[in-house]
Amino acid sequence: MVSVAAVKKKMVKICRECHRVVEGESCAVCGSSNLSTDWTGYLVIIDPQRSEIAKKMNITLPGRYALKVR
Repeated sequence: MVSVAAVKKKMVKICRECHRVVEGESCAVCGSSNLSTDWTGYLVIIDPQRSEIAKKMNITLPGRYALKVR
């Protein structure tokens, strides 16, 4: 049996360029249409200037991101 969370995860598209969660067919941040549904790790950045993880991932805008995109 497949969990509901696993099904919902696969429906979410992630930009392969900036790792941002995308709604639609292209990334609103970087403009890329290179999207993936194969990803792991969910990250919400609220204050990128104070976040060490955001700095390591070169994230400058608040939002939802994936840690790893395939």
